[in-house]
Amino acid sequence: QVELVESGGGLVQAGGSLRLTCVASGRMISEINVGWFRQAPGKEREFVASITGSGSGIWYGDDVKGRFALSRDTAKNTVYLQMNSLKAEDTAVYYCVADDFYAYVDTNPWDYWGPGTQVTVSL
Repeated sequence: QVELVESGGGLVQAGGSLRLTCVASGRMISEINVGWFRQAPGKEREFVASITGSGSGIWYGDDVKGRFALSRDTAKNTVYLQMNSLKAEDTAVYYCVADDFYAYVDTNPWDYWGPGTQVTVSL
């Protein structure tokens, strides 16, 4: 069983930055794949980024490439999502996810989800 807790969301002006944090417990992040999804009001959940347990593979959604960066600290069992050049359309609830085997863009295969953290980008 994996428990995930996100933090770092908030209100930021367009063009600004935020860093989201996901702390995992129950399993080491070096053993599982961890990712981020987001869901804006009235929209489906959207893939943001993911990293494999080995750290050798990192993927980003097309809408965030070049602006967001995923990193991790295995000693703290924590994954970070650095979000730069934020836009109004980045406004959403951001979820940290984990899975033993899956590491990609589809929502359904991810087994573990955090409760989410709200990010609001104002114009």
